[in-house]
Amino acid sequence: MEAPGRVLLLLLLPLLLLLPFSCSVRLISHSSFRCPRQDVTCTASLSNCFDSDWSAVSDYTPSAPEGLRVGFDIRRDESGALQPVLTANWTIKDDGSIYSLKATELHLLVLSTNQNMCVRYSFKDKLHMRSPSGEKWNFSANMLILDPGHQYRVSVFNIPKPQLEHSSYDISSELSVPGCDHSDMKMTQFCSDTGSLWIPNISVSTADSFLNVSFSSDSQCEKYLLIISCSSHTHTKWTFRDGDERVNVLFNLSYWPRWCCLFHVEIKPLFQRCSNDCRRVNMFQDVCPESPSAPAPYTLVIVGVLSVCALTAVCVYFLCRRPGKALAFSSQQKAPLLQVEQVTRRPKVLLIYSHDHRLYRDVVLCFCAFLQDRCGAEVLVDLLDTGSLGQVGGARWLQMQRRRLQPGDKVLLLCSKGVQAKWRALCGEAQVTLREDELSDDILTAFLNLFLPSMHRPGALGMYVVAYFEELSDESDVPSLFHISVKYALMKDVEEMLFRILDIHKYEPGRVRHVHGVHVHDYFTCPSGRALRVAIEAFQDHQRQHPDWFQKECELGEEELDQHAHTHAAPVLQCVPVIRAGLPAFRSEVNIHPEGCSAHIHTQRPLLSQADTMSPLLEGRSQEQDSTPRGESDQGYVSKSSSQPLLDLVRLQEALFEQSLRAPQLNDETVEESIILF
Repeated sequence: MEAPGRVLLLLLLPLLLLLPFSCSVRLISHSSFRCPRQDVTCTASLSNCFDSDWSAVSDYTPSAPEGLRVGFDIRRDESGALQPVLTANWTIKDDGSIYSLKATELHLLVLSTNQNMCVRYSFKDKLHMRSPSGEKWNFSANMLILDPGHQYRVSVFNIPKPQLEHSSYDISSELSVPGCDHSDMKMTQFCSDTGSLWIPNISVSTADSFLNVSFSSDSQCEKYLLIISCSSHTHTKWTFRDGDERVNVLFNLSYWPRWCCLFHVEIKPLFQRCSNDCRRVNMFQDVCPESPSAPAPYTLVIVGVLSVCALTAVCVYFLCRRPGKALAFSSQQKAPLLQVEQVTRRPKVLLIYSHDHRLYRDVVLCFCAFLQDRCGAEVLVDLLDTGSLGQVGGARWLQMQRRRLQPGDKVLLLCSKGVQAKWRALCGEAQVTLREDELSDDILTAFLNLFLPSMHRPGALGMYVVAYFEELSDESDVPSLFHISVKYALMKDVEEMLFRILDIHKYEPGRVRHVHGVHVHDYFTCPSGRALRVAIEAFQDHQRQHPDWFQKECELGEEELDQHAHTHAAPVLQCVPVIRAGLPAFRSEVNIHPEGCSAHIHTQRPLLSQADTMSPLLEGRSQEQDSTPRGESDQGYVSKSSSQPLLDLVRLQEALFEQSLRAPQLNDETVEESIILF
């Protein structure tokens, strides 16, 4: 059993030794395979990178090489064909380890197949520290042919190599070679052998229920596979070149349904170099004849269409001339009459903003004029209704405007730094007071307090439109309450905002509406837009010159503080009524004797003349108790209004006693009377 195994191993050994040379890496010329330097005695060898001395132990090993530079160049081989060739250069370090250097080796690895190729330069003599020219020893390898479309790893070692598990002394670099689609690679032998220069010029035609496919063949390919498909039906056919430059192949149209018109033609060449993995070419061809052109319309139809167009133009003209018109539209199709009728209603827009600066107030005023001019909306803003605002106040004015809003109207919130600061103050942060708020009511804070409870209702946020001027603010100035809403950056999104205010859809099936004269590049062509542009640029220049403008607007100046400090407010007067003391409080007790049915009633009756003269003046709560006179019974006096019922009861008791007992009148003494009931 051992002898046949040895024989098989001996037979396979040549194949194993030749296997590395069957890879795509090969020499461009055997004559160029030699030592690259004339001043060094060395030999060049090509191997599969298997080193028979890999297990040998060396006492000294050289240092790693340095300065590895790799690339490729297109050169002609011995037969004159163009080939991509590896270019590699490296140097040897000029240190003491050069005396133990025996050889230097370049290792080329094909990453896609793990194939190896090594070029070794073995030195017969020891090298000096440097070359005779005084430079470091430099070596190169420019004889290995590469294949397009592959990646390689190039490594350089100095021999002898370090032992296993010792430090590795090598340098590596990766190289990618472009494919045959690259213009520099199309003319190489590898690409031309795989059909990079083949131009098929496919043409498809029909004749007598046959489909004729014609194409140009290549001189290096003899066999082609044609794949014709339409819908889910596919048919194939092999064809050969047969020495003709043009090849024609016929297919019976009965293979496909009668309604098949668009055919997909694919040609698969079988070049000798790539076999079944060659580049395929394909095309689509519609073989159905073109439908005859539609007959010319009748004269009556033309006249009718022209009449309808003229009538529509007249209606649009008169509707656009009506006062309170909203917008002028343009669309991808001719706009129907319904387009104009949808925007005849003049919506109301309640505009809410923050008095950040006087220049920003000018921007808001110009923007209101622009909305009224280009949108036809009725803008409700405090700057245009200062009379009512001064009479009723900010909160009351907002309630009045809220009642005027109808379901289709909108509330437009112009966000700025002041809006964000006041919203945060409402959420519990530091309070903010702007200079402009000192001159007028803060409508924004009143708006948040008044409208905030209703925003939580389902669908309530659809009434609010959130926008900001992108040249003056940014999206960070929008309060967190409106983060879920659509935010419009003015003047870039002003057209979308106008459609939102008018409740009109910009996009419809087959139609796109536009508003003339409101885009960012032409809104300043009208007078109102020109004024708005000037106001925006003025405030933008102020922001650029004063980056801390908002902090200054949040603080009152020293002159204003002194003015407020020296301003004498009107005194607060308190009206204290004069309260006269009435009669003292009386207490009536009933004593019940267990021996019999008798009752004792004790009363106290002061002189009425003394009660009438006691009328102290009460000047405050703290002085009322001290200034109130006391009677002999040490009872306090109460006000006349609170002691009136008690006074009537006492007088009634006095009358009863005088009639029944006929008791004498007492001057200033307490009389105890007793009545026995039988």
